[in-house]
Amino acid sequence: MPVKPKPTTRWIPVSLPTSAVKRLAMSQLAAYGWTSQFGCLDYIYFHESGWRWNALNPDGITYGIPQANPGTKMASAGADWRTNPATQIKWGLHYILKAYGSPCQAQAFWVVHHWY
Repeated sequence: MPVKPKPTTRWIPVSLPTSAVKRLAMSQLAAYGWTSQFGCLDYIYFHESGWRWNALNPDGITYGIPQANPGTKMASAGADWRTNPATQIKWGLHYILKAYGSPCQAQAFWVVHHWY
């Protein structure tokens, strides 16, 4: 059974370019031992939110880079979940661990169902 790491969340400016957000995700993936699975995570987050921290689904509930439903679930990762990409990625990776086991397993599910 995978051991849940404790990645740190630090404040990331909301104007951070996508490339910097992706680098941040790579560092958080390393905490899980998933550095080789960035491509899978990139596929999911590109299709879900375009890596936008403020992506809001038309339902008005699903929010953020990982498209948490409801977005308020991400509060468990930090009070700044609405605006901090680091907090959103931290929550998203924990969700992927619990629900799918790894980003590539989550991507395999996404490819079939168009959601994860």
